[in-house]
Amino acid sequence: MLRKKGVVDKFVEFYGPGVKTLTLADRATISNMAPEYGATIGLFPMDQCTLDYLKQTGRSDERVQAIGQYLKTVGLFKEYDKDVDLAFSSILELDLSTVQPCVSGPKRPQDYVSLKNLKQDWNSSLTNAVGFKGYGLDETKINDTVKFGFKGENFELKHGSVVIAAITSCTNTSNPGVMLSAALMCRNAHKRGIKIKPYIKTSLSPGSQAVSRYYEDSGLTEYLNAMGFYHVGYGCMTCIGNSG
Repeated sequence: MLRKKGVVDKFVEFYGPGVKTLTLADRATISNMAPEYGATIGLFPMDQCTLDYLKQTGRSDERVQAIGQYLKTVGLFKEYDKDVDLAFSSILELDLSTVQPCVSGPKRPQDYVSLKNLKQDWNSSLTNAVGFKGYGLDETKINDTVKFGFKGENFELKHGSVVIAAITSCTNTSNPGVMLSAALMCRNAHKRGIKIKPYIKTSLSPGSQAVSRYYEDSGLTEYLNAMGFYHVGYGCMTCIGNSG
């Protein structure tokens, strides 16, 4: 939506009643993604969530109270049920209930695919004309497979086989919720005896050492390792083609 609007060189502020339902971590993720939608900055108003975060990260009650009072005095503290919205130069509306899990591709990151439509979208992409949404395969080639050996075992690849899998937190560094979800999925998969094919290149590249610390503290590192997602470093890696 923001790309279509065109927000290069713009300051984007998120506002409205839906904002108060977003956790601070979700807000941080959206703000960190400003380069993805092209804005100079993406920001959220300071509200009770801000004060809760200050308290959560070790500030004293007196300090948090003083900061809250200051923000209210200078008119920077948002109370959604009372305040009149600011006059913005341009407004876009998004109903949060319409947001669906999605993936990108099959070729460009901006190509949106709803998760529920993934199978249909992928199957049609195989035979579509060559382009961003097409590989131009003949119908007779759809079920082609290739056999190969790897570390003494025989395997088979077909169209759509996964060969690389990475857990990263480039824009999610401030969001423990999604990073812990990924680790919990590894834990649950490991406990169910699920194994990743050995030829799939797996990696874990958090954007911050803080992620490593809370993985260790929560006892989840062993499950990430068990599924092959070892720490390979910090920052941009697989996403920008540094899989080597």
